[in-house]
Amino acid sequence: MPRVHFTSHLQRHVDCPEREVQARTLAAALHEVFLQQPKARDYVLDDQGHLRKHVFVFVDGQRIRDHDRLDVAVGEHSEIYVMQALTGG
Repeated sequence: MPRVHFTSHLQRHVDCPEREVQARTLAAALHEVFLQQPKARDYVLDDQGHLRKHVFVFVDGQRIRDHDRLDVAVGEHSEIYVMQALTGG
């Protein structure tokens, strides 16, 4: 099963432990996490269901660049990392 990881920075704001999910797409994987941890959704997705501007997701080491489309396929052993990008000067 795919495994979803959240960075420690996000975990400071909302409970979102690492977990395995049954999913074939990134959208389905995130949906499974949000069923158990609904508060995490607002940190990751906007009100349109798109990735927030400062959230990056990597699937098997590849950054998801399209924040609007989450239909990226995930495999049985995929590793999904969700992180908040830090900005500043």
